[in-house]
Amino acid sequence: MTIGSGAVQALRRVLPRFEDAYCRYNHRKFVSPDPLETLYPFSRVEDREIVAFLVSCIAYGRVAMILRNASRLLDILGEEPAEFLRSASSAAFEESTASFRHRFTTGREIGALILGMRKVLREYGSLESLLSSSMEKEKTTLGALSGFVEVLRDRSAIGGKFLLPSPRDGSACKRLFLFLKWMVRDDGVDPGGWTILKARDLLIPMDVHMFRMCASLGLTGRRQADLRTAVEVTDVFRTVLPDDPVKYDFVLTRFGIRREMSEKEFLELCLEGECHEDRKA
Repeated sequence: MTIGSGAVQALRRVLPRFEDAYCRYNHRKFVSPDPLETLYPFSRVEDREIVAFLVSCIAYGRVAMILRNASRLLDILGEEPAEFLRSASSAAFEESTASFRHRFTTGREIGALILGMRKVLREYGSLESLLSSSMEKEKTTLGALSGFVEVLRDRSAIGGKFLLPSPRDGSACKRLFLFLKWMVRDDGVDPGGWTILKARDLLIPMDVHMFRMCASLGLTGRRQADLRTAVEVTDVFRTVLPDDPVKYDFVLTRFGIRREMSEKEFLELCLEGECHEDRKA
C-alpha cells in the first residue's frame, strides 16, 4: 500500500504532542475505565491470553457494559482460566454461560467459543502456539491471523463472523488487533506475555474514535474505519516508529473516554502547533 507523503508529514508535525501525551498518560492510573484492566490480575501468560481473547471479543459498545460483562466472564473462568478450559465439562460451559448476553453476543455463542478454545488448548497447547502454527503456513501477519481465526471458528462451530472477525473478510478487526496489542506489547500498561510477535508486527485497533482522530489530523484520507484504513494508518506510524507503530494507541484513545481528557482540546492543540503548556496530569 502506498503511503501518502502528506500523511507522514502530518504525523511528524503532531508527533511531539503524541509523545507528550504518552509520557503524561501512558500509566496504569489512566487505564480505567477500560477492558484492559481485567487482564492485570493474571500473572501467568496461559491464563492472561484466555482472558484477553474473551474480553476483547466483547469489547464493543459502552465501556460500562463491556466491563460489567467482562466481570461475568471472569466469574465463570475463575482464578485459573486455562485450567478451567482444560478440565471443565461441556455441560459446565453451557450451564455457566446460558444466561450471558452482551449486546449481539449470546450465551450460546460465548459457550461455543469457550468450548472451541478448549479444543485449541488441547490440540495446540495455547492460543499463542496456534498463531505460531498459522505463521508457519502463511507469509504475512495478516494471513497468519486469518488462519488463526479460521481455526477458532472451526473449533467453535460459530457460523457468524461478528464475534470472530478475520482480516480475510476485510473487517477492521479492531478487537483482534486490540487483543494482540495487549498480549505482545509490554510497557506497563499493555501487560504483554507473547513472544511469537514483536511490537513492530502489530496493527492499529481502528475503531470509530481512533478513525475520527486520525482523519482530523490528516493521517488518513479514507472515509471508513475498515482494514485498509487500519493498515494505512499503521504504515504511516511505522515510518517514524518502525519498532512500535501502535505505541500511541492507548493514550490517543484516552481522550474522549476519560472525563478529564478532552478530545476536542487535544485535537485543537495538535492542529494549532503551539507549545504545549504544562498541565497537571
